[in-house]
Amino acid sequence: MYKRIVVAYDGSPGSRGALRECLEFRPAADAEVHLVGVVRYAEAFPLAGEYLTPHLAIEEHKRRMAAELHSGHALLADLGLEVIDHLEVGEPVEVIAAVVRHTNADLVILGHSRHKSFAARWWRGAVDTMLVDRVRCSVLVARDTSEV
Repeated sequence: MYKRIVVAYDGSPGSRGALRECLEFRPAADAEVHLVGVVRYAEAFPLAGEYLTPHLAIEEHKRRMAAELHSGHALLADLGLEVIDHLEVGEPVEVIAAVVRHTNADLVILGHSRHKSFAARWWRGAVDTMLVDRVRCSVLVARDTSEV
């Protein structure tokens, strides 16, 4: 039975699939679920338009991500699970891998979306593929059921 589970969550359909997969495992009452939200530097700037400084753009994106984490946290906590939120700024692969190492996680669950263009996946790489090389625990990639 998995005792420390890391779930990458940002509110997207793919990450909601990761949350559903976590619930399918029916973690034991003494399990820790670490919910990780990552604000990427590159994603924060377009949110700002031309009116906010980069720092303010990141802060706005962090507020939005915190709201998403809060909703995911509430869902898991309502089922009696111990949930620990991690809201970080950085590259998702690096942040998730660091949380996995820090928590000594047994399992990491993340979503995958086919909505990214092939070129974007080729240029940046897929988070799920790159993460497998950086962690020493099992990785479960949840599918986005809205695509089916």
